[in-house]
Amino acid sequence: MLLRRAALLLSLPLAAGVALPTALAARPMTPQDVARIEYTAGIAISRDGTNIAYTTLSRPDVTKGEENGSARQELFLANAPMQGRAWLPEGMEVSRIGFTPDGAMVTFLWSAEDEKRALWGVPVNGGPYRKLAEIDGANVTSYSFAPSGSEVYLIAAPAKDEERETESEAGFNSRVYEEELHTARVFVASLGQEIDAEPRQLELPGEVYSFEVAPNGEFAVFTSAPTPLVDDQYTNLRANILNLFDQSVVRVETPGKLGDIEISPDSRQLSMIAAVDENDPAATTLYLVDATTGEFTALNEGAPEAAVDAEWMADGRLASVIHVGAQSVLRYYSDSGEVLGNVDPGELILTGLDQGGNILIATANSPAHPSELFVASRGGLERWTQHNPWLSEIDFGNQRTLTYTARDGQEIEGILIEPVGEPPLGGSPLILDVHGGPESHESNGWVSSYSSPGQVAAGQGYAVFLPNYRGSTGYGTAFSKQHQADAAGKEFDDLVDAKRALVEQLVADEDRVGVTGGSYGGYATAWSSTRYSEEFAAGVMFVGISNLLSKLGTTDIPNEEFLVHARAQPWDNYEFTIERSPVTYAGQAETPLLILHGEDDPRVSPTQSLDLYRNIKIRKPETPLRLVWYPGEGHGNAMAAARYDYNLRMMEWFETFLKTGDRTAEVPSPRPDLMIEKDEE
Repeated sequence: MLLRRAALLLSLPLAAGVALPTALAARPMTPQDVARIEYTAGIAISRDGTNIAYTTLSRPDVTKGEENGSARQELFLANAPMQGRAWLPEGMEVSRIGFTPDGAMVTFLWSAEDEKRALWGVPVNGGPYRKLAEIDGANVTSYSFAPSGSEVYLIAAPAKDEERETESEAGFNSRVYEEELHTARVFVASLGQEIDAEPRQLELPGEVYSFEVAPNGEFAVFTSAPTPLVDDQYTNLRANILNLFDQSVVRVETPGKLGDIEISPDSRQLSMIAAVDENDPAATTLYLVDATTGEFTALNEGAPEAAVDAEWMADGRLASVIHVGAQSVLRYYSDSGEVLGNVDPGELILTGLDQGGNILIATANSPAHPSELFVASRGGLERWTQHNPWLSEIDFGNQRTLTYTARDGQEIEGILIEPVGEPPLGGSPLILDVHGGPESHESNGWVSSYSSPGQVAAGQGYAVFLPNYRGSTGYGTAFSKQHQADAAGKEFDDLVDAKRALVEQLVADEDRVGVTGGSYGGYATAWSSTRYSEEFAAGVMFVGISNLLSKLGTTDIPNEEFLVHARAQPWDNYEFTIERSPVTYAGQAETPLLILHGEDDPRVSPTQSLDLYRNIKIRKPETPLRLVWYPGEGHGNAMAAARYDYNLRMMEWFETFLKTGDRTAEVPSPRPDLMIEKDEE
């Protein structure tokens, strides 16, 4: 086991493997390429640092005729760069990977045939996998080992309601909305050669989402919300310190959203990523928490950045991924919160961390590749995986950050992808790709996906710009609050200002600018295609908002909407609510608009899309318009076929109306050319 060699390396290329070998570039990226991309998903390293486990995330390649399905994860084990080996039989789809405290087994959650999801392990030195612990009749969703390895704590789904199941089988299957709630349960099971048949249940308050045992074995940290409702998870999730001897609980009274929590190796304190107040749109501030009292101290409050993930090193340092605008850094703190230094990862965008034996591993992406596994050493990062070697065949458009000045003087940053080849003198057709949230941000890394045109569009001659408009994270809490109480105001004026700036810089053709986005980005698309219709030649709206008044009564996060976005209720000012709803401007919609929505979306009701579609259809029947439903899909498409279908429709719509600049072009066929390879019999 040679992994410890990484700790001895004095320096490594900061973005090893990021540069694209231009000699191999031969063709543009296609929707078929997007459909087959693999990513590094989960990562874990053994406590002594001798083994790394990771999972690859992929979906069935429906373009090759594979059976449709959702995401699947396969387990790999590695102890050297580019030498990961599949460690389970083909077809085993696992999640939540880790290691036993002694490092002898890789652990994971898996559902055997006709069984509930349970905790399993497979030896790192070879041998059969076996079940370690289970909860009778319930899926296990998470686990944490006691430091001794003699016990494991399991979070499991709610217990069956036998009486309710009997009634349902008899045809009495009505559901009472938001009242028939059952919380997850936490158990502790003994570990040995035989599976513990009667794990002991802990009595913990509320809906428990995570549970982690401290290295000293004396306490655990769990996060919980009052109910299983998503709105509670968003706005009322809190950390709790549980004394494992007397079962007393100290609540960490954070005021807003809660992110990653880690326990220091000496068990004296926690690191915590959380919001600064209840109106903070996102958990982006890093804190240290006293493990005895629950008192906490901010380390980067007010800084124009966002803490994304953190991990304690074995020597007591705290490593943290910090996103600064569209870039990222790896920052080290002392155990007292002093900044020890930043490691510049070059073009890499770091997203997640884990550590063992004082060795730090990370997931990261770049403009040239999606998420991969890297190992950190003093001064650098070494790439350990390469899931998509065929990307060397792709002719990528140049990608860079670009800053422009909005009409009121605010500086706005975004990611620009230039079209492949020589752009026309008058500017290229431009797609604004608007992120959702808006409490998220675009990084200058891998930005191509089923719903983001990215390099697929660049390969077809488009420029693509991904703006971090007001409300985005990565620039500090003050910036992310600038959109509040001003829906579709300055935040979406930023989009028009982006267009004008790119036209002025001869990047974009003024008459050929389109817009797309999902969720809040779908709201931006709806607004741009109605209120600002004269500015945009085509729009593709996904799971988007069109009517703020009806949205309140049809979303699963009304309290989150009030606290961190609207800051007022619709009835406080009905006129403003109607004024900031795209459906109000349906009568002036001349932008050809493709609307797509999952039929089972609980976040943004499908009625939001239907409302806009019907109003434009009646009031502007000559405007090219289409509404596409995705059965069984929610707030984003999970199944491979629905994702591929989306990408094809999006690019076909832009090809028809945006690239030509012809708003009166004939609407494409309802059935896109799927270009699926079929087996010849």
